[in-house]
Amino acid sequence: MEVDGAAASVPLLKWKSDFSRTFQYYLDKSTPHAPGRWLGTAGIASIYVLRVYFIQGFYIITYGLGIYLLNLLIGFLSPLADPELEVTDGPALPTKGSDEFKPFVRRLPEFKFWYSVTKAFCVAFVMTFFSVLDVPVFWPILMFYWIVLFFLTMKRQIVHMIKYKYVPFSIGKQKYGEKMAGSSGLVKD
Repeated sequence: MEVDGAAASVPLLKWKSDFSRTFQYYLDKSTPHAPGRWLGTAGIASIYVLRVYFIQGFYIITYGLGIYLLNLLIGFLSPLADPELEVTDGPALPTKGSDEFKPFVRRLPEFKFWYSVTKAFCVAFVMTFFSVLDVPVFWPILMFYWIVLFFLTMKRQIVHMIKYKYVPFSIGKQKYGEKMAGSSGLVKD
């Protein structure tokens, strides 16, 4: 009897392995297509928001989702090596133009941030199908709590960015133009 159970689980394990490999293949292929990935996530988020709006419920799930997304955002905006916790004789990020260039390395890379956000919306969407999770609550209070939490957290993060002089965004590739005073002598090609 035990041998039959093991033999029956082999096709299931093969299917799981094949599904996992295929899923990873498409995930890897989506890596360079950031705008498309984020548009897909915006579509999933819109579907979730519409479902919650039309059902008029699941506000606790949405509140939890909002806190989780805020946590992910803070990880996305934070440097990998927090200058506040470094025991070196100075911050890890350059503070002057003459300092060595150290690129901003995020604690949570963009791809993992996107993947976690998308997964969170999918899990929250599935949770809306279980009525036991629809706890009655006065949603404006939850929204007020979340907004206060968002502003306090972002204020703390912005103060941290200003204190340690880092900007977590770089738009496009850096271009070198005409020679400027105080530059390292790079000239236009």
